Amino acid sequence: MFNISTYTNVLTRRFFHLQNHVWVDVTHHNANLPPLAIKSPDCLGLLYQINRNKDVWTQHYCVLKDACIYFYAGIRSTHAQGGIYLQGYTVSEQSFGSKRIVIEAKPPTEEFKTFYLCADDAADNKRWIVALKASISKWLPLHQAIHDFMTNPPEQTRM
Repeated sequence: MFNISTYTNVLTRRFFHLQNHVWVDVTHHNANLPPLAIKSPDCLGLLYQINRNKDVWTQHYCVLKDACIYFYAGIRSTHAQGGIYLQGYTVSEQSFGSKRIVIEAKPPTEEFKTFYLCADDAADNKRWIVALKASISKWLPLHQAIHDFMTNPPEQTRM
């Protein structure tokens, strides 16, 4: 997990100069909202995320919106602690250590990190997996988004 503001700033500089792109503005805006104030979330609820350095699972209240999971300390938080932008990721169930079944979010390339998440039970894991896949599928694949951005004026680029 990382600071969503830092991530969007790095994405802006590193990839396709998104200073004026609507997604960056919306992501910044959503990260500064309480969890229940994000309009029309794709999914919300408690998830655990593995901290590989400490080998512990940390519980967060999470909101999924437009292939981005926002992490909150709790449902009463005033802003997100961080987030994971999942455009281009693939999502599946995997076995992982002491947790029977976890959600694996695997990146499109090895330069990005694989994330492991888990809900309280198998039914909730399945609910999150369905929501994650649907949310991610709304977006163009990363290579297509980059190609479109490079070949079309910004007002014609579809994300």
